[in-house]
Amino acid sequence: MSVTVEDIRTAAAQIAGEVIRTPLVPAPRLGEMIGCDLHLKLENLQLTGSFKARGALVKMKSLTPAQARTGVIAMSAGNHAQGVAYHAQRLGIPATIVMPEFAPMTKVERTRALGARVVLTGDTLDASAVAAREIAARENLTFVHPYDDPLIVAGQGTIGFEMLDDNPDLEMIVVPIGGGGLISGIATAAKSVHPDIRMIGVETELFPSMYQAIHGLPPACGGDTLADGIAVKNPGALTRTIIERLVEDIVLVDETHIEMAVHTLVEEQKIVAEGAGAAGIAALLQDPARFAGRTVGVVICGGNIDVRLLSGILTRALVRDGRMVRLRVGIVDRPGVLARLAKLIGDTGGNIIEVYHQRLFYDVPAKNADIDFVIETRNAAHVDEIVADLRADGFPTRILSARSDDGLSQGPAAPQA
Repeated sequence: MSVTVEDIRTAAAQIAGEVIRTPLVPAPRLGEMIGCDLHLKLENLQLTGSFKARGALVKMKSLTPAQARTGVIAMSAGNHAQGVAYHAQRLGIPATIVMPEFAPMTKVERTRALGARVVLTGDTLDASAVAAREIAARENLTFVHPYDDPLIVAGQGTIGFEMLDDNPDLEMIVVPIGGGGLISGIATAAKSVHPDIRMIGVETELFPSMYQAIHGLPPACGGDTLADGIAVKNPGALTRTIIERLVEDIVLVDETHIEMAVHTLVEEQKIVAEGAGAAGIAALLQDPARFAGRTVGVVICGGNIDVRLLSGILTRALVRDGRMVRLRVGIVDRPGVLARLAKLIGDTGGNIIEVYHQRLFYDVPAKNADIDFVIETRNAAHVDEIVADLRADGFPTRILSARSDDGLSQGPAAPQA
């Protein structure tokens, strides 16, 4: 079982006009931060929000008429599910998707909306895979594997041709790794065009399954990761052989840099990516020296992030950057003090978002109170300015929110007049 360049060219012809040929866009602001000439392949713009639509279509086009009538089954936590369901609906093929019980409800509902029968079972992807195989055997359904299938790999590999067609000068391509289907296909295509191109894979530190397999390490995966789309415990056998041959290195990224990557893509490039989709950028942020001075292509492989999670990530980034702060101010509890505080903060240009006036539950004297302010600020220096002004006016003030600027110390509180 193998994947050839000819297989990928055939796949490209099969999917032409039926999936989006996504753009490879320059990312000058983000590239300047890293020190490289950066280009992003925006697979998050696919109709299903990820690259998975490519391989799923190639696989379903290989079905015999009898297989198409009976239907297909897939196991997925979200993106593969939507890719299979979308094309099955288009092609009139019955689809069953087995999803783990922890699958995000937004992805579950989107999969159902595409006409698939969804079976929620299993506390891990492996358990869901076992259930999917059992249902496939019982109902005579064709199993559509998320990565360890040559047709799936060939479909994903079409991305490699597109990237080098759009920019033949790419020196490195950075690709997230879950089961390995995406990077296996891209590497096969890219190396056929540009043998010296350097392929870099990215896994999370919590799920380094392909890295462990290739380096002969005992498997040890688990934990809650923002990059759930690449949280795979058992990488593919087919994909492993391709990665061992064609991929230069696999980088392991931590959760902090994945979160930073999601935020930075929104802030600097106005691109929404899920954790797995931003993993390539996390690798650049974590080790910019590796990529400095190079022309680098990064695959943004998916954009299916829950909006509540995205909101939390962006808010946390504002706090880390000092653009939102929570201050606790001690006051003498008498008329007019709160108005005086609000004016002081307003005069410095701070925008008060929330106020918590605590009289009962803090360990303060009976005639005093603590007030917590959540304030929008320009930057970390602006926070320092607000705190200094409050203290200078006699209000003991301390910062409750964490900030990436370790230089922000609470300092001794000024005595209140």
